[in-house]
Amino acid sequence: MFRPKRERIKSQSFNRMIPNILTMLALCAGLTALKFGLEEKWEAAVISIVVAAVLDALDGRVARLLRGTSKFGAELDSLSDFIAFGVAPALLLFLWTMKEAGPIGWVPVLLFSVCCALRLARFNTNMDGPEPPSWARNYFIGVPAPAGGGLVLLPLIISFQLDTEIVRMPALVGVIIIVVSCLLISRLPTYSFKKFRVPHRYILLTMLSIGILAALTVSTPWLTLTIMIILYIVTLLFSPHSFKKLEREASAKVSEDENT
Repeated sequence: MFRPKRERIKSQSFNRMIPNILTMLALCAGLTALKFGLEEKWEAAVISIVVAAVLDALDGRVARLLRGTSKFGAELDSLSDFIAFGVAPALLLFLWTMKEAGPIGWVPVLLFSVCCALRLARFNTNMDGPEPPSWARNYFIGVPAPAGGGLVLLPLIISFQLDTEIVRMPALVGVIIIVVSCLLISRLPTYSFKKFRVPHRYILLTMLSIGILAALTVSTPWLTLTIMIILYIVTLLFSPHSFKKLEREASAKVSEDENT
């Protein structure tokens, strides 16, 4: 009887395994957020998701630096993103307030997780497609999963700072969940910041800003996180314009080259 030969994961050096280890830690952080949510430890749950976001930002960069990118790592990364930024934030919001809306409260929660899965599936599909032009590499199509997880948790984060029930209203939270869900699967160009290069004259200023940001994160973590999320929302107003501008410039250059 013929048995197809099973493909095995190739042996690798420990250095090349570091990106996958970071991805696994991000997955564990997302699952830990669910644990804290079940215990109604909301601040610890949000911190776990922030840790997952930091690890998610590192694993891809480390993989490229160590030349440890692989199909296995890409699939593991998508699974980790779905758990940490698609499932965990949605269930946290359901346990926090959306369950008070009765059966209808589950609808936006489910919608968010589905849209996150579709967003990740589209991203993986595009990875196997043609290489985008150089000017488009600084943009995502739609809001990425980690950013979506942060945006949807904004009411919960604000509740840590303001003693008000307004941000906990299921109707308000439900609208935010639906809007963010639409942004995940939209065709809206958003900044990726992956290929962003700091000009030489701004390097010291950038390092100083990161130091100040770290100090603010330690002293006033929730206010700092809120401001960062609001600033990201502001970028969504400008990214489509800059994307269209670069697209027009690229088209004009192609037309000029064809006419010469």
